[in-house]
Amino acid sequence: MNTGVTRIALLVVAGLAIAAAALGGAFASGGSEARSEPVRRLAVGFQDDPAFRWSADRLSRLDEARKANARMVRTFVDWSTVAPVRPLRPGNPFDPTYRLGDVDDLVRQSQLRGLDVLITIWGTPAWANVGAGRNRLPTRLTELTAFARAISHRYSGLYPGYPLVRHWTVWNEPNLEQFLAPQFDTKGRDVAPALYARLYRAAWKGIKAGNPQALVGIGETSPWGRDHVATSTLQPTHSPARFAELVALADPKLPFDAWAHHPYPTSLGLPPEQVTRWPNVSLTALPRFSDRLDAWFHRRNTPIWITEYGYQTRRPAAFGVTAAEQATYATRALRIAAANTDVQLFVWFVLHDSATTPWRSGLLDLAGRRKPAFAAFAAEAKRLDTSDAIVRASAGKGPVHLPVEALSLTSHNGAGALVGVTWRAYAGSLLVGVGQAELALGSDGRVIVPAAFARAAGASYRVVVDVGDINGLTVSHTLQIRT
Repeated sequence: MNTGVTRIALLVVAGLAIAAAALGGAFASGGSEARSEPVRRLAVGFQDDPAFRWSADRLSRLDEARKANARMVRTFVDWSTVAPVRPLRPGNPFDPTYRLGDVDDLVRQSQLRGLDVLITIWGTPAWANVGAGRNRLPTRLTELTAFARAISHRYSGLYPGYPLVRHWTVWNEPNLEQFLAPQFDTKGRDVAPALYARLYRAAWKGIKAGNPQALVGIGETSPWGRDHVATSTLQPTHSPARFAELVALADPKLPFDAWAHHPYPTSLGLPPEQVTRWPNVSLTALPRFSDRLDAWFHRRNTPIWITEYGYQTRRPAAFGVTAAEQATYATRALRIAAANTDVQLFVWFVLHDSATTPWRSGLLDLAGRRKPAFAAFAAEAKRLDTSDAIVRASAGKGPVHLPVEALSLTSHNGAGALVGVTWRAYAGSLLVGVGQAELALGSDGRVIVPAAFARAAGASYRVVVDVGDINGLTVSHTLQIRT
């Protein structure tokens, strides 16, 4: 046995024995029973490229995201910026023409803090469509496939120093002309949905070729649109439901893991409970939207990713809500999302207000001070934390394989490194199982912990898992097992 690994196990066992004894004593002396919480876990995070990628104090801002109990960061990868000239080998994840330094840093620093990353690919380079614009398809969709493959493989977890990116989406708000053109042809006929179906399939093919385990979301739709050619002062748009229906008609067999959507209210000051006129889709319309997606794409239980949402606080000459309303609306929006079993993740748009952008939906103001919404968001995000999972298991004595998040340890040790694990299972206040093991870190930042103890039918158990590495770094999670 490797002596270094043995020392890991000893560190974990010795370091946790006293704490475990204290915990066991507290439980035995009448500590509170473990509650079977009705809360469904939800991945919660932020999108804020200026704060997380380009700010001089980006690391402290990522720290603030974790203090707000975020578990995810969404970021744009603009193909036209990353590849301003045609790559020499476009499918090579390390082609020297690719400019991905800031993305590399974000992915590494996020993993160090236990944050998953969601990458949205968009923006066609001038060389790929004869300068037609970032919002138009490349002349050859194989160029997009090659780029998607390269970047997905770069962040497949197979290369030391380049952590896994699990979640991907394709384009941003393609039902708006500013992001995908044209929306209609010269006769006013719908063309954007079919264009997007082709664009998405090309990107999906590349992402999956680069990493077959990647989860890919389709859509990224804006919450409203007009479904007709606009006047000279308004851009052409499609409503999200109409757009999705036409995408399905164009290619009903499109493969995807979720539909990504931005369910903002139709006016900046309206509450999360706003009821919109279909086919626009706000938070309250998401159940209907998911049902219709099932019908259009011939699926069941289509997952929804809320990849952008937020309320900006008022300032002179701008629309928005008060700081108190922002806090209240953040809590209510998260609860509406969590109550919908189709919703898998929720991304708040902007953590830190910036003087370089007019939109002020941050939970931190320009000076970095916390708005009331910070505490409200953090409290709700903690309640929904996906790192402390709820696992279904059968009754019996066989092992339950628990997925335990250890991203921060993976960033220090790399995938495949051995770590020491101690787990303890409780039925209410009673300790019913304990175990220790040396296990390998997965490329996805997880440790799969086999916890074997006797489980009764219809029961609920709490399992406390502590993981430590050779450097003395540890993570601890509490998981629920329900039979």
